[in-house]
Amino acid sequence: MATMRGWQLADVIAASVAGNPDAVALFDGAGRSTLSYGQLRQQVQETADRLTEHGLAPGDVIAVQAKNRVEFVVGLLAAARAGLVVVPLDPALPAPQKRQRLELACARAVLTGPDPTALVDDWPHWSIGSAHWPAAVQRDRPAGIGADDALIMFTSGTTGTPKMVPWTNHSLAVAVTSVVETYGLSSTDATVAVMPLFHGHGLVACLLATLASGGSLMLPAQGRFSAHTFWSDMDAVGATWYTAVPTIHQILLDTPAAGQPSIAGRLRFIRSCSAPLANEVTQQIERVFGAPVLAAYGMTEATHQISSVRPSDAQLVRLTTVGRPTSGITAEIRSGEVWIAGPTVTRGYLGEHGSAEGPEAGWLRTGDLGAIDEHGNLTITGRIKNLINRGGEKVAPEQVEQVLARFPGVSRIGVVGVPDSLYGQRVCAVVMSSDAVDVDALTAFARAHLAPFEVPEHILVTSTLPTTAKGDLDRVRLADDVVATWSEGSHAR
Repeated sequence: MATMRGWQLADVIAASVAGNPDAVALFDGAGRSTLSYGQLRQQVQETADRLTEHGLAPGDVIAVQAKNRVEFVVGLLAAARAGLVVVPLDPALPAPQKRQRLELACARAVLTGPDPTALVDDWPHWSIGSAHWPAAVQRDRPAGIGADDALIMFTSGTTGTPKMVPWTNHSLAVAVTSVVETYGLSSTDATVAVMPLFHGHGLVACLLATLASGGSLMLPAQGRFSAHTFWSDMDAVGATWYTAVPTIHQILLDTPAAGQPSIAGRLRFIRSCSAPLANEVTQQIERVFGAPVLAAYGMTEATHQISSVRPSDAQLVRLTTVGRPTSGITAEIRSGEVWIAGPTVTRGYLGEHGSAEGPEAGWLRTGDLGAIDEHGNLTITGRIKNLINRGGEKVAPEQVEQVLARFPGVSRIGVVGVPDSLYGQRVCAVVMSSDAVDVDALTAFARAHLAPFEVPEHILVTSTLPTTAKGDLDRVRLADDVVATWSEGSHAR
């Protein structure tokens, strides 16, 4: 795939169609049916023609709402083929939140799969494959939309109005090429769609990178990740790699399945992105699955991938860094914060947030704390907005989590700040475990490995932790839950 001028999102399958149209592009996990690149191209063109026939013109905005199914892929590429700007929409969002996004993006209609959920009643929904499509609503295009814009991605903001990030065809071409080249993806590779395709991680690093390299992608039967079907899906598609967030890696470690060892033995690599992965978990994954874990670092404002560990990197690099910048990205550390610049960095935000919150003179402040070693490898040490201020001492919760995750019996852990009238905030750890955890022993372990002000003053034990749609720890909900349920002396030291 070349990052040439004029490349469009729909061109992502062009080389594969020309080179081997009979190669399998998509596996449908529900019926174990397949769709070749040639068949995919035909469905994309037919749907694109219908979009045009229903009055949508290049530059108009349309939303695509479907699980990880064939309909999502066809809808995305068809809208791109028609020159439309696409809004990937999370099917699980409540109707009011969907309405908010549709209104902000000025979407004229919603392309859906066969099982649309939480519909916005007065918005036209066009089910791919249906004979009847209602008329599209009339909407002005969002302020600031550009001629090369291909996608509008919503940030996962948990409070206030979500921000709209425009992805251009050019930035997508660079980003997808970067993923393909970083991992050496080719037509001999295959994977399973673990991450939701409406999110940048699943969209760029899984779907588009696979299609651009001519590989095969398994779409799970339920349209989403399931630990119970994952290994059979991997076996069916002949998977050689997969990409996921740390939460899912841990789930797979905790729920071994029949056939796992033989499947894992043929994996070339395992990619981890979107949140920090503890060193001990990385080593365990590599032992159990028999493949190197390659950590990557990305964000929506950089068209997903910013840096990644390469397959050829040494173990120390794999365990302690997120690798070197990719996609022509330049990274610098300014006052402890990671700043980046490059062709995949977006120009800013659309709508009420405006471009003023975007890059400053070509540089984007990531909001992440980090360091760069003498070889150019980047280490992310925390998130500025997550810092806990305990009496003036700044505590990075990610650092505390990395340490406590090494304690026996701890499956996952979340660290947040609890409001306190004396110190401002106190450090609270919420430990997820299926077994009883010795809180006193865990506290002693923390004291031996952390600075005094980093040691959690409250430790709660739970069977589950709240997560975001992409599987990250939801710190806002966790903090709210802790404040709402905390009572003096309950499950704490």
